[in-house]
Amino acid sequence: MSTQTFHATGLTCGHCASAVQEELTALDGVEGAEVTVVKDGASTIVVTTVRDLGQDEVSAALDEAGGYELVTPLGA
Repeated sequence: MSTQTFHATGLTCGHCASAVQEELTALDGVEGAEVTVVKDGASTIVVTTVRDLGQDEVSAALDEAGGYELVTPLGA
């Protein structure tokens, strides 16, 4: 198992975090997801998984959870 860290904007509360966790843990190979909400900034999402997740599938899960935006690291 490994962990991957992502950042997203638009999350403002615990309900947002729960929605993101639910969508991410529904993905194949994801064992868990922890979300730290930063209300006016980029929230941190740490995913424990048995395989590497692609940005497209994480972005789709964030969109499904509530229209949250995946922050692409600078230089990526």
